[in-house]
Amino acid sequence: MSTANTISPTLLATMNGTPSTNTSSSNLSAAGALAGNTSATALQNNFMTLLVTQMQNQDPLNPMDNSQVTSQMAQLSTVSGISQMNSTLSALMSNLQASQSMQAANLIGQSVVVPGNAVTLSSGSGQFGVQLSQAATNVQAVIKNSAGAVVDTMNIGSLPSGVSAIPWNGMTSAGTTAPDGQYTFSITAVNGNASVTATPLSVGLVQSVSTGGTSGTTLNIPNLGPTSFSSVLQII
Repeated sequence: MSTANTISPTLLATMNGTPSTNTSSSNLSAAGALAGNTSATALQNNFMTLLVTQMQNQDPLNPMDNSQVTSQMAQLSTVSGISQMNSTLSALMSNLQASQSMQAANLIGQSVVVPGNAVTLSSGSGQFGVQLSQAATNVQAVIKNSAGAVVDTMNIGSLPSGVSAIPWNGMTSAGTTAPDGQYTFSITAVNGNASVTATPLSVGLVQSVSTGGTSGTTLNIPNLGPTSFSSVLQII
């Protein structure tokens, strides 16, 4: 029959349970190969075509018994279930991304705190942040200009654990006003004599939102660039 010519001899041998491939793992691999990029319905149709063809071409000296049929049906159910689960998970991911995009759109025009060590000084005012692993008795920030020169050293004092926003009035250590522009900063913190892990955070205004791509939903923040929606630690 023409149907038999379309069936791989190796796959037929697998289903017939010949000595070289008579293992459940081999049968499951063959069923998995059928799954490929097909739907659960197509998978079932392919399996039934294979089963009928197998019965037509089985070895008369080594016919397929009931246990083999039962085993193959169980394997089909497993692979079919995995295919349906993947479809369900894909639908859930699509719904999650759509929901995340709607939430991110509400941040347009809002200032957010995200990981980073950049601070923008505009009209003599700037803001950055820090995330502390535990409360600190003394926190210090060192601000540098684009050339890497120290502009100001801020003794912030004590801060609680978690995320804290810190304003900068643009004053330098020399008592002058720093020009507007982009600066970087570093943070150190101690609790008594013990150092505290301090993660620098940047503050920026969300200008727009981008969706899709491998990065998912991203926030477009001037001077900070595209930032993952999931990296937002605080909304100011």
